Amino acid sequence: MMKYKQFLEYIYARHSGNVKLGLDRIQSILKVMGEPILNLQGIHIAGTNGKGSCAAMCEAMALEHGLTTGLNTSPHLIDYRERFRINGEYIDSDLLIRTYKKWENILEKFQASFFEITTAMAFYLFHQKKLECSIFEVGLGGRLDGTRPFKSTVTAITSISYDHTKSLGNRIRKIALEKAGILKTDTPLVLGRMSAVARNTIFNQSLDKNIDVYRLGKEYTISNIRLSDKGTVFDYSIKDLDLPYLRTNLLGEHQALNAGVAITAFLLFLNRTGVVPDKKKIRSGLLRVNWPGRLQVIKEKPLVLVDGAHNEEGIKSLVSSLDKIFPERKKVFVLAILRDKNLSNIIARICKNADKVYISKNKSNRAAEIDQQEKYVIKNNTNYEIYPDVVTATNEAVKKANRDDVIIITGSLYTISEILGNNNLR
Repeated sequence: MMKYKQFLEYIYARHSGNVKLGLDRIQSILKVMGEPILNLQGIHIAGTNGKGSCAAMCEAMALEHGLTTGLNTSPHLIDYRERFRINGEYIDSDLLIRTYKKWENILEKFQASFFEITTAMAFYLFHQKKLECSIFEVGLGGRLDGTRPFKSTVTAITSISYDHTKSLGNRIRKIALEKAGILKTDTPLVLGRMSAVARNTIFNQSLDKNIDVYRLGKEYTISNIRLSDKGTVFDYSIKDLDLPYLRTNLLGEHQALNAGVAITAFLLFLNRTGVVPDKKKIRSGLLRVNWPGRLQVIKEKPLVLVDGAHNEEGIKSLVSSLDKIFPERKKVFVLAILRDKNLSNIIARICKNADKVYISKNKSNRAAEIDQQEKYVIKNNTNYEIYPDVVTATNEAVKKANRDDVIIITGSLYTISEILGNNNLR
């Protein structure tokens, strides 16, 4: 049988640059597979930011309730198998390869993209395992995303802001319409924090589909958010249920809001599948969320964190949380962004909160050049140094930092994946 490393080299070389939006290919593939989506139940999550964290929280609460679970997310940070979690564990590599080989001819016939291959295999595997709760994270947008055929029990949209504007449009209403493409008739919808324009746009799309909509601040609330370097504490409330002093191990105010979406979606899922919710298991699930790369501590003294913030809303949430958790500590940023992002606004917000910036470049073919990033750091009059790659920049930042400094590596999921995949951090 093909070895896992050979499989990865093959699938990357053949399909990784093959990005296509549209439903014809995935629907044709699923039809040949025997429509595995028909017997799946679970939660479908879209949003500009926070959908991965929300999905991981849903998984954690489902596992605590004794449900068999499948989690399909993207992108992965280190290992391709991160995209297929079954009962909280990465899928066995041999099973993954066997599944690919079983359907390889069909995937080739319909010229499936890398994402469509991954999504189709997740649908098939979760169906074969007869999992009780399948959780799918939308890859891009929603209306034309490969996960859209999922006939979920509950739908959620975490947030709406600017990202992937070439594909989704550069107006909030247009982006909201794309995300709302995953709405399904008679399927409840949970909405997180977003502008009134986005919220009303999505709500209007729900009116002719008999959808019960649960909005932050209306049908459910999150309040009394308290942050520390150990986690995030908050109060949650929905009709007939109050859960004060909940704690999640994920750091940041935005994670309390993501938790609000996750708890609401999970409670609706339990209600629709006839499972009685257990308050203690909701609490314990939130404490055991496995979702690396989001304000994740990887070293202490100096404190080193990685965070996958990669657009304006994500960076805004990141720096806000850092200021609240570490108000008096010097903050040093290791930065490597993609060139198709709003470099000017992202770097301006970072520089406003940074004592120093280490500029570098990640290995993505979409990486912004160092001089592209440098000009905006200079414009913001921030002290900086330049290094050719993310690992070198991080090692230099650690070497030159004081023990009480906070070092934050951010700008892209590609950036933090290079750190998490490297064992030579000093």
